[in-house]
Amino acid sequence: MTIPIQLRSYRAEDENAAIALWERTWQQAYPSIDFAARLAWWRERWRTELVPEAAIIVAEQAGAILGFVTIDGSGYLDQLVVAPEHWGSDVARLLVDEAKRLSPGGITLLVNKDNARAIRFYERNGFAHAGDDVNPTSGRPVLKMAWKP
Repeated sequence: MTIPIQLRSYRAEDENAAIALWERTWQQAYPSIDFAARLAWWRERWRTELVPEAAIIVAEQAGAILGFVTIDGSGYLDQLVVAPEHWGSDVARLLVDEAKRLSPGGITLLVNKDNARAIRFYERNGFAHAGDDVNPTSGRPVLKMAWKP
């Protein structure tokens, strides 16, 4: 019997697990970047920008966090993080569906232009290309994407 995936709101006690998952996931996606060196910056950003400003939904199974999504009041999806061993599963789709429910007027996001896997995922889930930009932190080229109901 498969244990179901549960979605729930983020709790303060999830912080360490969520940050560790962020590091592990991004390190897998971009092995040439040292995400461990960015942990202090990320923890500060998590605490001061995302937690107070965004709804954070966690996907968990048997008490383990498999992923999370952040969506703010303007409909901006800042983070969709799914454990690499669950890439290609329903976890990301469930999280994006929940973000759509929480932001029924539409969602915007930025995705690295070299992240073809993520771009295909967003396209399959109803997002369209909405322009080009540059990530202000990394300087990497990003693609603006938008979902409209």
